[in-house]
Amino acid sequence: MLSIFEFVLLGLAVFRCMRLFVFDLVSIKLRQFFQVEEEHVLEDGSVEIIVSGRGKGLRYIIGEMLACHWCVGMWSTLGLYLGYTLVPIVFTPIIYVLAIAGVAGIIQVMISK
Repeated sequence: MLSIFEFVLLGLAVFRCMRLFVFDLVSIKLRQFFQVEEEHVLEDGSVEIIVSGRGKGLRYIIGEMLACHWCVGMWSTLGLYLGYTLVPIVFTPIIYVLAIAGVAGIIQVMISK
């Protein structure tokens, strides 16, 4: 069973991991391999971008998953928790770094508003 500290730490790490894969520019090449973006001009003149999976099979599925922050969050949770449980010596530093980066990201958003 996780302590409250471990739970919060994992929560922050999952938050940062999800943002890394779904939104950050550093992972754009990864997303572009799995996703295609289509622009649709709406009646009011604004542009809506629709993101969907590219290709077929596993590539398409991964592309669809990367477009969904809830999906990436769930798989990140599973991966980080299993890693923390099975190989803590490897995953503990990763979780700490992601959690600290998550806190920094939250602070940056609060300051910028």
